[in-house]
Amino acid sequence: MNLSKKIHTYINITRPLNVLLTLFVVVVAILISQTNQIDISKIIFASLAAALVTAGGNIVNDIYDIETDRISHPDRALVQGLISKKEAFILYNIFNTLAIIVSSRLTDLLLIIVLISIIVLFTYSYRLKKIQLVGNIVIALLTGLAFIYGGFVSGNPVAAIVPAVFAFLINLIREIVKDIQDIEGDTKAGIITFPIKFGFKKSKILILIFTISLILYTLYPFITELYKIEYFIVVMVFVNPLLVLSLKFLFDSKKENNLSVVSYMLKLNMVLGLIAIYLGK
Repeated sequence: MNLSKKIHTYINITRPLNVLLTLFVVVVAILISQTNQIDISKIIFASLAAALVTAGGNIVNDIYDIETDRISHPDRALVQGLISKKEAFILYNIFNTLAIIVSSRLTDLLLIIVLISIIVLFTYSYRLKKIQLVGNIVIALLTGLAFIYGGFVSGNPVAAIVPAVFAFLINLIREIVKDIQDIEGDTKAGIITFPIKFGFKKSKILILIFTISLILYTLYPFITELYKIEYFIVVMVFVNPLLVLSLKFLFDSKKENNLSVVSYMLKLNMVLGLIAIYLGK
């Protein structure tokens, strides 16, 4: 493999879109939480540290997911042999070390959050993801924690609670959708997820309950006058209709490609929700 393809593989295994989304999340969390002007270098270091942790987390997840990915995601680099486990672990350690170095330039509390996130992500990939719903909840909590982390950067973590809850719910839904996608691979790997134990129908009902809860929750910040009319317009025109559409895709078909569409729609809705919150703040 030539150098350019190798570099592309190294970048691809980090799932760069997820890494960029994390960076975007932290930046937005800082901006909507700030009460005073924040030094741009602090924003850069904080968001970069979070992005590096995400990159490392995605790599270690692929390392421990090889057997499942042989069925569910055969295009991934480790499955195809484009990168070895040893190389992946080296990359994982590099990203985490860089995250620690970068976050050490911030406060001790932010460094502790970064260290906890690294440990939890490793524990998730190694053990927690095999426990029904526990792994899903852990990842959703870490996504919400990214907002609280951004709130601490700005010195106003309370202002990050509403978007953190939104992020938690939408990512919990997405995690269960991903588990439905991975049923065949997880079954062969001996991982008993919620969809494997309780089936596709009950999993869809659980997603329905969480989605309805999320839709109702999106109304709370406007009703309580926490956010302005701009937030309400974006939520009602884009966010909630897209949530309803994702449910339609989920319930209308059992095809795997539809599940992929639902997963991408939920990721897009995360971005739209952030835009709504930013505009409404």
